[in-house]
Parts: sequence; structure tokens; C-alpha cells
Amino acid sequence: MLFILFTALILDFIISYASISIVKQQSTRNLKDTADLYINRINHDFAYINHYMGWTLANDEIMKTMDTNSMHSTAFLKSNTQLHQRYTELQKNYGQEYNFFFYLKSKDFFLNCAPLSIQYPDYLELKKQIISYTEDKNVYEKFYSDWTPVLVKGKYYIINIVPYNDSYLICLISADELIRPLRGINLGENGSASLVNVNRESITTPIGVSEKQLQTIPAKPAILSFVQSQTTVSRQFSNASFRVQMVIRFGTFEKIMIAQLLIILLAFIIALTLCAVMLYFNKRVLRPIQVFSDNLTQLQEDNEDLDFTSSKIIELEQANLQVQHLIEQIRTFKIDIYERELEKQRIQLDYMKLQIKPHFFLNCLTNIYSMAQMQMYAEIEQMTLSTSRYFRYIFQNGQDFVRLKDEIEHVRIYLDIQQHRYPHAFTYQIEEQLDTQQIGIPPLVLQTFIENAVKYAVSRVTEVSIRLTVSRTAEKEADMAVIHITDTGPGFSPQILEQLASGQPLDQSDGTHIGIMNTLQRLELLYRRKARARFYNLAEGGAGVLLYLPIHPAESL
Repeated sequence: MLFILFTALILDFIISYASISIVKQQSTRNLKDTADLYINRINHDFAYINHYMGWTLANDEIMKTMDTNSMHSTAFLKSNTQLHQRYTELQKNYGQEYNFFFYLKSKDFFLNCAPLSIQYPDYLELKKQIISYTEDKNVYEKFYSDWTPVLVKGKYYIINIVPYNDSYLICLISADELIRPLRGINLGENGSASLVNVNRESITTPIGVSEKQLQTIPAKPAILSFVQSQTTVSRQFSNASFRVQMVIRFGTFEKIMIAQLLIILLAFIIALTLCAVMLYFNKRVLRPIQVFSDNLTQLQEDNEDLDFTSSKIIELEQANLQVQHLIEQIRTFKIDIYERELEKQRIQLDYMKLQIKPHFFLNCLTNIYSMAQMQMYAEIEQMTLSTSRYFRYIFQNGQDFVRLKDEIEHVRIYLDIQQHRYPHAFTYQIEEQLDTQQIGIPPLVLQTFIENAVKYAVSRVTEVSIRLTVSRTAEKEADMAVIHITDTGPGFSPQILEQLASGQPLDQSDGTHIGIMNTLQRLELLYRRKARARFYNLAEGGAGVLLYLPIHPAESL
């Protein structure tokens, strides 16, 4: 077992390491290719923009017109508008993050020639710096040939200045905007993408605490020599004095490798420990217990007195005498215990039947008294007759099961009484199949759910419809009686439905929900958990109760 386990763990480690290495190499290669595509595109954009600005200064009549005319002249203003339109279209092609300016040194005229994407204070500071750059005689060598980072109020921008005589066209883009597409790539949990200058200093704003730590703290070596902690990809822009640096840190690879080694070590230690424990347990415990178990089997079959003196466990020798005595006691008290359990269940069922509050009886008497005051003698006769039949059924019925026909008749009497109490408040409909009338069910089961429907659904605002249907169906285990009770009231609350569905008891501290819990407990005892109850809300509004009761419960007790 140890050999197989060790071999499997080593193979698992080798396969995992190879898989992680391949995935890491592929991910790094893909990221490098992505960086190359991005840099090639930016190089192409820089080259075209640089060429376009140089051509505009050298060949475009717009600049000549602006240079030879007064700033307040119509020709100057018209040319300025045309220049702004042209570079606005250029900005649409390459992105709103590019900003374009022109400066006429002879006229001391500086203005943007495309919509700005920078704040106005930054614009004013840039204006000062750009004008100062044009004073340098080497402006052509410093800025025209290279896109150069400049610092403005703690933020880096990439600038390109194209001079021609005393005219200058300037293109500017934020370093953060330039690197933004690469920062959308997944470089690992602690990876980063940034622009660095010739001194290898970052010129982009760090994103989050992890990237700031990467820029200030040197990378620590990996715990495992064969798992690199990070991969750095650096690519230089052409015609620029800065480069892209991507730090790829797939920390998950390291965690997986460490977890693999820990799992292998832990599994090997556990295997060794289990082997030692199993050998000791087998020698000191399992073998004596097996001998003891064999002796007990023979004792039960042959009733022979066996000698346990050969056992190395003293407790087993003492247990022999106790087992023999217990066997006799079990045989003596087995029938007695069974009979007591039946008696206990009988007492519990009788208590559940008697757990009825007299509120309904008092309400009926109150209604009869009110009818007498209004001299409603016919209604009093009907109400009194129905009430007497209702309570005669309750108090005279001491059986565990009654005919379904009698239970339905009792429900009909109850609903008639309620219609006398609440005239025009509800209607009811009872549907039953002929082959269900003789089925035995526990008394007052239907009464409980019908009473619950009347209590919570009936109101004096709208007329409620209560419906009771009874049928039978055949299932794999036995024939079942299907009882379906619905109403068009407000339905069950979500909390009550959740508790009933999960089998949790309902809160009965305030005297509510006693009937439902009483009935569910009776069904569980009488049917030995073979009965099923489902509570739900109708889609069109109202509550529904669906009961499945075995048709021959008496035979199962």
C-alpha cells in the first residue's frame, strides 16, 4: 500500500509540475506577443503623427497664411479654424487621449488645435514648459526625433515637438493613457504594466498597493528554485526615450507547487502513521474482539458456556458474564418494552385529539344569542342543529380512524356553521370519488386544514372560494388517498412555507399553528412516516395543501 501510494503521489507531482510549466510558458508567450502587437501599433501611430505634423508645417498653406497674417485678421482666424478641424479629425482616428497644440513664436500665439483631454491647470503648466523648450536651440534633436516623457505637476506626459522656423506643432498624451490598454491584460495577482524611462524609473501612476510595492520592493526569490517568482517583459519603443515593462507574477503557480509538496508529505506521513496504528490495533484490539465476537455467535446459536481466559483483554473476560446476564434480561423484558411503547403512543394520540380549545363553541353560542335578539328563529334552529352535530362528532369519536365519508360530512357541517357566522364571505365546493368513501383516515384531519383556510383566508372584503377534492392513486408501494384543499385567500407567508418545507416546527407560543403541528404529528405516528403533506401557494393567489395517505393504515400499525 505504501509503495502504491508513494508512486501515485510522485507521478501526480511530476504531471502537475509539467502542466503548470507548460501553462506558464504559454501564458508568458501570449503576453509577450500581445505587448509586441501593442508596441508596433504605437510605433506606427507615433511615426504617422510625427510625419503628419512635419508635413503640415512645411507644406500646408494654412500655416503659411497664419504666419504671414495678423492674429486678428479674417485669413488668420479662418486658417486657425481649418487647422482645428483637421487635427480634430486626426484625433478621432487615433483617440481622444491625444492632444495637439501649435505655437507661433513670432506672434507669441499658443493654442490647442484639437479638443483637450487634460485639465486646464495642467494645460497652463504645459504651455509654460513647451514655450521654454522652444527656446532651446537643440529642440529639434531632443524632441522631434524622440517622443519624450515630461513631468507636469507630478504626472508624466509623452510629448513630441515638431519645429519649422518659428512655428511648432506639438502632440501630447498622458503616460497613464498610453499604458492603459496593457493594464487591462491579466498579468497575475501581483503583476503590473508600466512605462519606464532611460533610468528605469516608472513614469506611470501605480494602480493599487500591490503595484506600488512592486516598484519599491525588489522581487524576492521563489521558495522553489524551479518555480520563478516573476517574469519581466521589456520592450523598447522606436523613436522614443522610454519603454514598456510588464511584470508577470502568477503567484497561483507557486501556491500550487507548494500545496503539491505539502500534500505529498502529509499523505506520506499519514500513510506511515496509519500503517503503524493499524498493525498495533489489529494485534491488540481487533484479534481479541474477533475472538470475542465468534464466541458470542456460538453462544447465541448453541447456548454453550465458552471460556474467554485465552483473551489478552481482561475486560472481554469480564464482559462474558455480563453478556450472558444481559441476554436473559433482553428476552425477559423485550415484550414488556414493546407493549409499553404501544401504550405510550396510544396516550399521545388521545392527548392530541383532546387538544381543542373551546373558542369555536363559545363563538357558536354568541352567534345563536345574536340571532335570538334579531328573532331569526329559522336560522337559530339550523345553527343549533349544525352545532350539536359538529360537537357530537368531536366528543363521541374515540377511534384512531374514521370513514372518509363521515369526515367529509363533518367538514360540510363545519362550513355551514361558518357560513351562518359569516354570510356571503365565502363559498365552498367538495368533490369526492365514490371509491373513496370507505377509506379510513384519522379524525379531524380535514377539519384542521379547512378551519385554517377559514381562519386565514376568509374576510369581509372579498368573497373567498374554498375547495376540497378527494381521489385515490396507485403508487409503487401502496394505494394512496389524495386529499387536495385550496382557497383563494392571501396564502402562506414565505417564512411559514420555508419552515414547513424543511420540516421545522412552527412557533406555537402565541397559541397559533397548534392544529397544523398536531395533525402532522398524528399522521407521523399513525402512518409510520408513510404519509406525505405538501404546502404551497397558488400562482393566481391563495394557499394549497396536498395530502397523500395510505389507504390501509390500520394494517400497518
